[in-house]
Amino acid sequence: MRKDKPNITFDELYDKISTYITNESDRKTIKEAYLFAKEKHFGQKRHTGEDYITHPLNVAYILSEINADYQTISAALLHDTIEDCNVTKEELEKKFGSEIASLVSGVTKINKLNITTDSDATLANHRKILVGLTEDVRVIIIKLADRLHNMRTLWILSEKSQKENCKETLEILVPIAHRLGMNQIKSELEDLSLRYSKPDVYFSIVEKLNQSKLERDSNVELMKKNLTELLNSHGIKHKIKGRAKSIYSIYKKLDNGKRFSDIYDLNALRVFVDTEQDCYQAIGIIHSKYRPIPKRFKDYIAMPKENGYQSLHTTVFGENGQLYEVQVRTYDMDRVAEHGIASHWSYKEKGKTIMQSAMEEKLQFFRSIIELSNEEENDEMFVNSVKEDVLKNMIYVFTPKGDVIELPLGSTPIDFAYRVHSKVGDSMVGAIVNGNIVPLDYKLNDNDIVKINTNKSSFPSREWINMAYTSQAKNKIKSFFNKIDKEENLKKGEELLNKELRKKKISSIDFFKDENIEKILDELHIDELADLYIGIGSNKYSPISIINIINTEEKSREEILLDKVNSTSKVNINVKNDIIVEGIDEIKVNIASCCRPVPGDRIIGYITKGNGITVHRSVCPNVSELEERLIDVRWNDEIDKNYSTNILVHTLDNKNILIDIIAKTASSDIIVQSVNTVNSMDGYIFEMVLSVPNKEKLNKFINSLEMLENIIKVERIIK
Repeated sequence: MRKDKPNITFDELYDKISTYITNESDRKTIKEAYLFAKEKHFGQKRHTGEDYITHPLNVAYILSEINADYQTISAALLHDTIEDCNVTKEELEKKFGSEIASLVSGVTKINKLNITTDSDATLANHRKILVGLTEDVRVIIIKLADRLHNMRTLWILSEKSQKENCKETLEILVPIAHRLGMNQIKSELEDLSLRYSKPDVYFSIVEKLNQSKLERDSNVELMKKNLTELLNSHGIKHKIKGRAKSIYSIYKKLDNGKRFSDIYDLNALRVFVDTEQDCYQAIGIIHSKYRPIPKRFKDYIAMPKENGYQSLHTTVFGENGQLYEVQVRTYDMDRVAEHGIASHWSYKEKGKTIMQSAMEEKLQFFRSIIELSNEEENDEMFVNSVKEDVLKNMIYVFTPKGDVIELPLGSTPIDFAYRVHSKVGDSMVGAIVNGNIVPLDYKLNDNDIVKINTNKSSFPSREWINMAYTSQAKNKIKSFFNKIDKEENLKKGEELLNKELRKKKISSIDFFKDENIEKILDELHIDELADLYIGIGSNKYSPISIINIINTEEKSREEILLDKVNSTSKVNINVKNDIIVEGIDEIKVNIASCCRPVPGDRIIGYITKGNGITVHRSVCPNVSELEERLIDVRWNDEIDKNYSTNILVHTLDNKNILIDIIAKTASSDIIVQSVNTVNSMDGYIFEMVLSVPNKEKLNKFINSLEMLENIIKVERIIK
C-alpha cells in the first residue's frame, strides 16, 4: 500500500490503472467519473484543508493497487457525491450506468460511520455496514479503502475522535477485511489503529524494531542468500523476499505475555515458486538443511483458510543460530493472500463475477449475515448476533466429504447442522464426530469431522435452543417452532374471540363487517385478520379488548386495569414472577431502563398505556412526583437471577484501575456487562453496566470499590 505520498494526482491514478485496464472505453469512464466528482466537490475542503477531491482520488488509488475493475474505481471516485453533493442515484445511473450507480448508492448507505456514545446510533450504523455487504462485495471493499485513507489522515482529528475511529475499525472493519482475505489493507488498518489508540505502545515497538533492525536485516539477508543457493542447486525457480512483521501482530503477542526476544518470526522470509508441487519440494529441501521446530509446520495449501489463504509455513533454526519463519507459496497464492477475494476481479461466470461467486460459495460469513439480517428483530439483537457468530474466534470442521465449515469457538453439532442447511438441522436425530457418537451439546474442536444423522419425519426439540451456541442456529430453531405456534395460536385465537362474542351475545356477522375489521387492524397496527387471531391466541391481546375497540360503550382495557388496581379489596397473590403486582394475576411487567432497579430496591409500579406495568425505583424522578397510574409492587422472595443496573466510577487516573475494578467482581457474583470511559477535568469516569443478584451485594461491591486507591466516588445513576 502506498503510504509515502498523501496526495495522488489523477495522472498518477490514470498511469496506474492503465497498467491493467486495457480497454479504452473503460479508462474513459474512469476519467469522466473523476471530472464529474471534481466538479461536484468543487469548493469543498477536508479537515486537513486540502481540496476534497484528494480523498476520492486516494481511495481510487488504493483500489488500483489491488487491480480493482473500472466500475469499482469509478464508484470510488464518485462515492461521496450522493451524500455530499446532492447528486441522485438516477443522475449517476443516466451518466455512468446502473452498476456504477448501484455501487455508489451502496457505499452511501454505509458511509456515515461516526461512533457516538449513543448506542442506538452506533448499532444502526453497524447494521448498515454489515447488511451492506450482502448487496455487492465491492461495496465493502470501497468502504475499506475509504476507511484506510481516512486512517492515514487521522492525525487531524481530536484524540477522542481518533480513539472512536480506531475502536470501530478494529471491532468491525478489520475482521471483515480478514474474512475477505485482504491482508495488506487489514494489516495497515491494524497498525494505524494501534498508532492512534495506544501511541505509547506503538512507538515503543517501533523503537525496539529500529534498535534491532541492522542485526535483523543482516541475518535475513544472509539466510536469503543461503536459501537462494540451496534452491538453485536443486533447480527450483523462485524469488525470496524478507517479510516485515506488522507492528500490531507484535503488539498482540506481547499483550499475550510473550517477551520481545521470544517473537522469533521477526526474522521472516517468503519464498515464491511457480507451482503447488514446487511449494512442497521447496519446503522439503529447506527442512533437509535447516531443522524445523516441531508443531510449527502449517499446511494451508492442502487445507486453505476459509478466506482462501494458501501457503506453507515453517519455523527453522537458521544462520547464526537465529530462528526464521519461512512461508512458501506460488505467485497466485500470494496474490490471494494479500488481496483475498479482491484478487478475483474479472471474468464473468453465469452473469456474476468470479469474485461475487467466490463470496457466495466460500464465505459462509456473508451467508450468516444475510440470514441474521432477515431474522433478528432489532438492531441490538442483530449486532450482538454478528459479534457472537461472525466476528469472534473461529474453528474449522469438516463434513465427511471434506468440505470446510467455519463456526465460532464453542459451537455444537446443532450449530454445524444448521450451518450446513436448515433442513439438515430440522431433521437431525444424532451426530458422529471423528467416528464416535457424541451428545448434541458436545463442543466441537478444530479439524473435527462431523456427520449428521437425519430422519425426514423428525423435528427439532425446544431444548436445542439452550444447547446451540450460535444465534443462527437458535433463530432457526425458534423459527421452526414459531411457525407451529402461529398455526396453533391462529386457531386458538379465532375460537377465543368467537366464544367471547357469543358470551356477549354479539352477532359475528355484525361484528366482522369490513369497516369494523379495518378499524381493529388500524388500532392495533397490524396487517390482516390472521395476525389478530395469532395475537389473541398468544395472549398478546384479550378478546374483550378487541370487542371494546368496536363497542365503545364498554370500558377500555386500560380502564378495567385501573379499576382493578384501585379497588379496595386487593389480594396478595403468590405468583412465580420476580415482581409481584398487588391485586393482579396476569399482566406484563417491565423493568424501567431509566433507573434499573435490582432485587432489594424499594420499587413502585407505573401503569403504561398498552404495555403493562413498568417498575421503577421509588426514588426515580420519572415517577416520584406522579400520583395517578401508580401501583404497589414488590420483589418476589424467591428470585434467583441477576438484574442489570448502571453505576458511575469517578477516578483520578485510568492506569490499571479498570483491572482492579473488574478484579473486585471475581468474588461478588457480579458481572460487568459493559464499560464506557469518559474523560473529565478531574480524571476519568467509567460508566458501567453491571449484572447483580441484589442490592446488598451491589452495595458491598460499591463499598469495596471506594476502598481502592485513586477512586474518588462510586454512584448509581438514573438516566
